[in-house]
Amino acid sequence: MTRRELIEYCMSKPGAYEDYPFDKLNDGTSWTVMRHSGNRKTFALIFERQGGLWINLKCEPMLAELLRSAYQSVLPGYHMNKAHWNSVIVGGDLPEERLLEMIDHSFELTKPKAPRRIRPDAP
Repeated sequence: MTRRELIEYCMSKPGAYEDYPFDKLNDGTSWTVMRHSGNRKTFALIFERQGGLWINLKCEPMLAELLRSAYQSVLPGYHMNKAHWNSVIVGGDLPEERLLEMIDHSFELTKPKAPRRIRPDAP
């Protein structure tokens, strides 16, 4: 996948928007931060590193470890909390379908919570 394809997939999520809060690097690249409009939480960070395209995604800690052990291109989150974030080298051994599932998972983990009075699990 290309950077633009990753951004477009993230933008297909309800309430998602792209942000560029960081200055461009010396090589002219920048980090694309994908956020929820409802709470401004980040669910994906897309960037270039070591000549490749990378994406940071939030993940349940046990699943994060499982993915790291199964795929060489899934690593502890670069510049992120290592327990809750993975970095994926795009185009590595992780199948594209699995990458899209990881984006979906990150989106779900970070999306705005429903107000307490209408949440089905609220007391």
